[in-house]
Amino acid sequence: MTHFPQPHPTKRAPRVRVNGAVQAVVMLEDGRRAKAKLQTVSTTGGLLRLAGALGKGDFVEVAFATNTGAVRGMAEMLTTTPTTEGALQSFRFIAMGDDEHRALRSLVDSASDQSMMGLRSSSLATTHRA
Repeated sequence: MTHFPQPHPTKRAPRVRVNGAVQAVVMLEDGRRAKAKLQTVSTTGGLLRLAGALGKGDFVEVAFATNTGAVRGMAEMLTTTPTTEGALQSFRFIAMGDDEHRALRSLVDSASDQSMMGLRSSSLATTHRA
């Protein structure tokens, strides 16, 4: 079954900062692949560090592994911020399998729970924005 992540109209999904420790692969429509480092993730999207920016509005497949399982989903690339080391580019998930969504939700929930208890690991920290 496919899951279609929907943002809440008035509440932003909690973000989990992964400090670039998670390697990601972005597969473009033409078959090319781009390596990336996941910076932040939520159940509705995230932020990637890439060697070069992708086109805003490009539809891609984003894949990465977590300690809760593999996550692979269709995504739309959003805004880009140029950096000296390439680009930071946000994305939003459009569709993913139920198993992938469960792994992603488990990652976000686990990191949020650790943050609430004051236990922060070296590779995960929760950030909250209004």
